Amino acid sequence: MNLSEYAEQIHKTAVDHGWWENGDRNIGEVMMLIVTEVAEAFEHYRHGQDITEVFYLDDKREGVKDKPDGVPIELADILIRVLDFAHYNGIDIERAMQIKMAYNDSRPYKHGGKKC
Repeated sequence: MNLSEYAEQIHKTAVDHGWWENGDRNIGEVMMLIVTEVAEAFEHYRHGQDITEVFYLDDKREGVKDKPDGVPIELADILIRVLDFAHYNGIDIERAMQIKMAYNDSRPYKHGGKKC
């Protein structure tokens, strides 16, 4: 699948599971949920977990066994939230990626001397 196809499938799943129940979501909430996934990935790293490790938990809140977790899963959650939001808003994320990657290719080494 390409990014646009993933975005469509991800958004359909989100709608089917009630996340777009009222037909719209607060943009600030959606953006902060993306930030939350980044923070969760960092917490795994901060606690010394191997960044490539996927492990499984029992999620008693949802009655789910073997819930995947770890840095790779949090990174996937970031992509899922971004692609869901992009699809809902009619953003051609694949084209945006192409534009940004082409621009990044044209930039100088470390963007002219930035430290990070």
